[in-house]
Amino acid sequence: MPEPFKNLFNRPLIDNLGKHLKMRYPAFDKTGFIRMASRQLEDLELKQRSLQITAALERHLPDDFLQAREILLAALHPQDDVDLRELKMDEQGVRGWAVMPMADYIARRGMNHFDAAMEALRQMTCRFSAEFAVRHFIRADLPAALRHIRRWAKSPNYHVRRLASEGARPRLPWGQHLPELIADPRPMLPVLAMLRDDPSEYVRRSVANHLNDIAKDHPQLLTEVVQEWYADGSAERQRMLRHACRTLIKKGDARILSALGYTSAKNLHKTLLLEQFAIAHERPRIGEHLAMNMVLRSNHSKPQTLVVDYAIYFRRANGEFSTKVFKWKNCRLLPGESLVLAKRHSLKKITTRVYYPGAHKVAVQINGVLMQAIDFELCE
Repeated sequence: MPEPFKNLFNRPLIDNLGKHLKMRYPAFDKTGFIRMASRQLEDLELKQRSLQITAALERHLPDDFLQAREILLAALHPQDDVDLRELKMDEQGVRGWAVMPMADYIARRGMNHFDAAMEALRQMTCRFSAEFAVRHFIRADLPAALRHIRRWAKSPNYHVRRLASEGARPRLPWGQHLPELIADPRPMLPVLAMLRDDPSEYVRRSVANHLNDIAKDHPQLLTEVVQEWYADGSAERQRMLRHACRTLIKKGDARILSALGYTSAKNLHKTLLLEQFAIAHERPRIGEHLAMNMVLRSNHSKPQTLVVDYAIYFRRANGEFSTKVFKWKNCRLLPGESLVLAKRHSLKKITTRVYYPGAHKVAVQINGVLMQAIDFELCE
């Protein structure tokens, strides 16, 4: 079994954080901080552990926010332009997951020092994303936050440029939603336009996810953006926009399909033939794979550009079903051309999905149109 995600916040992380703070602030009660931050750690989940560390910072750093801010910034690792996914703290300073409670400290204590706090988050995001903490400031004063965000979008540091998009996503997973930007996302469009051709895929992917958030509440607005940005865009921009439109593509939105150059979903059952769709086993077990294959043939007089997806109807504990659509392939079929496709979907247990034995269903979906479904029995 993989290590529980919550264990990213552990006693060694707390010890190292305390050590670096003590080095920058000799009066820091490292022993008291470690004791408070690690209290009953095993009983807490990830966010609870982070908030407990934040509370310990509040208890043991100076009451003066600006002084406490300088201590936290001094403890940061000097490198600020590296991929942080596999990096941990070392003797040079703090980076990685330990920055999350530090950023939360800034959000909880720095609201009366708005600009100084936002600058602290800019520096912290280079050692671990501050996308959750910055949302408190966006909620408190959107115009003031946007002044910082527009500058961040021009930063030479790609972590900061990503924060300009990711931190202001209207519906960021695991983060508090931003009602003002859900209601009207237009203030962020100039920022996203600055970042749409960013040299970093990390940044461009955030732009795509931000636009996909917008699509959930304002599909017409996203359609207008795509119509303006897509045709003369680079291959990277077009790829980013297709990813941004994934929610509307899966719904078969005719305007988005047209804007992206996909074949209209209208009459697709006549212009595209699903000559075969089958699964290898009708009774796969939890932990195995669902193996699928299909044969498509064009019955159209013109080439067809297609988004081939598959949807699995997962059985819930109460016997009802929830549907999840997965990507299979983007393809182009010439008149009369056939295409053979195969796919294996893992049925292994993961932290974000619980499998229940019983009746399930898998379906082929092309340009948002349900083509055919097959029942299968998931066994223990």
